[in-house]
Amino acid sequence: MFRISLLFSISICLLAISNAQAAGLSPSETRFVYVDRHGKVQSTEVISHYSGKLKNPFPHLDPTLSRAATIAEERAHAHSKMRCWRYVKEALLAAGAVDSYPKTSLARQAGEELVRSYGFTKLAIQDPYQAPIGSVLVYGSGRGAGHVEIRTTRGFVSDFRASEPSHRPLIGVYAKVDSPSIRR
Repeated sequence: MFRISLLFSISICLLAISNAQAAGLSPSETRFVYVDRHGKVQSTEVISHYSGKLKNPFPHLDPTLSRAATIAEERAHAHSKMRCWRYVKEALLAAGAVDSYPKTSLARQAGEELVRSYGFTKLAIQDPYQAPIGSVLVYGSGRGAGHVEIRTTRGFVSDFRASEPSHRPLIGVYAKVDSPSIRR
């Protein structure tokens, strides 16, 4: 029985190699060959070196915003406590991004207050995934309080951590910016 299973395994490997060669793939140490879920032989390039350096697409953002993102992430819970704007306010204040505690009570009013009182700018970004690290995302929801969160390296955070942005309609993405090139 062992011989049959060994022979079967070897024949499957040989079949995969012959399929790879038949598909025009040359045997190479820099390609990874696999069979996808539809039974088709696929290959992809193997990354052998990564420098670990990413370009910052928003080099003129206030560095206190990335500190606010870190602080918010450290203080966040696994699940919502229904206090998103309070947690974001506290993180912005602790990081020095704002010089006093914001006064608005509803999350959907956060963007207006940040622009009016704290020097934030509404960025011309409509996709939450494109928001720079540390930016404040404000969402509306009809007559409700709305939602506010900070973009982090791992996703989004307010009073809780999330890998995906809120499902509510995005009102705007706000950040402190020195360069007029990415302002709205």
